[in-house]
Amino acid sequence: MAYPSDARPEIGRVRSSPVPGDVVAVLLRLRAVMLVTGLSRSTLYRLIAHEQFPRPVRLVPRAVAWRCSEVEAWSEARPVNAR
Repeated sequence: MAYPSDARPEIGRVRSSPVPGDVVAVLLRLRAVMLVTGLSRSTLYRLIAHEQFPRPVRLVPRAVAWRCSEVEAWSEARPVNAR
């Protein structure tokens, strides 16, 4: 997935502890999701409420993030506008 220059995973990137196979889960915070998708905060949460966008995972009581793989899958499933 191509990221805008200011939305690379370093923004809001959280690495989980090492797991077998050196797999690292990348989590995106709200600002990064907004930059990657081009959607506003209110639009993201409206889509979540209508089960049309992945739900975030809770990191701590007042912080959430989205799995990068789920946001990428949502993006890939979007129809392409052919003009």
